[in-house]
Amino acid sequence: MDDVSYDFVPGTNVGILGRNGAGKSTMMRIISGNEQPDKGKVVRRSTISWPIGFSGGFNSKLSGRDNLRFVCRLYAKNYQEVVSFVEDFAELGKHMDMPIYTYSSGMRSKLNFGMSMAFSFDYYLVDEATAVGDAGFRRKSEALFEERRRSSTLLVVSHSMGTIKALCDKTLVLYEGKLLDLGSMDEAQKFYTEVCCRQKK
Repeated sequence: MDDVSYDFVPGTNVGILGRNGAGKSTMMRIISGNEQPDKGKVVRRSTISWPIGFSGGFNSKLSGRDNLRFVCRLYAKNYQEVVSFVEDFAELGKHMDMPIYTYSSGMRSKLNFGMSMAFSFDYYLVDEATAVGDAGFRRKSEALFEERRRSSTLLVVSHSMGTIKALCDKTLVLYEGKLLDLGSMDEAQKFYTEVCCRQKK
């Protein structure tokens, strides 16, 4: 990313398009504080989630339950309330007490999403999909996510314009290190399709 500067305004849900390798996930990790920028700074005046969909923050040697305990300490959140919520929501059963390295990618995503929804943030960072699992679990996840969306602001990175249009109010494009505001969603989609995707080929 090259001198990216942007003010994410509370109440405006923003979608970010960009081809693979453009730096979308890196930008999300920097915004969340999981990764530090090489230069410049991120000014945070609100509570910000870790990237939902990004499960690299787990300690793979610890169980799901112990990872929850650690995060609760970091955020000064009541552990019993969080673990009760996540156990019920994520539907991981006995795997909650097993090391994360034994989890499938879907199980990691369920734990990540359930843990994210157990906390109330001013901003939710959404890296690609917001729900995994079977149809019943996806419906449950989408309903809860919609509830959070009514009281929080979303920053969403995705390859799907349909997802961004469903969740966001405006769209930016990350292209050659620049974060471009092209005005309307249609213009952003046109640029992404005609320039970013064509360049990929």
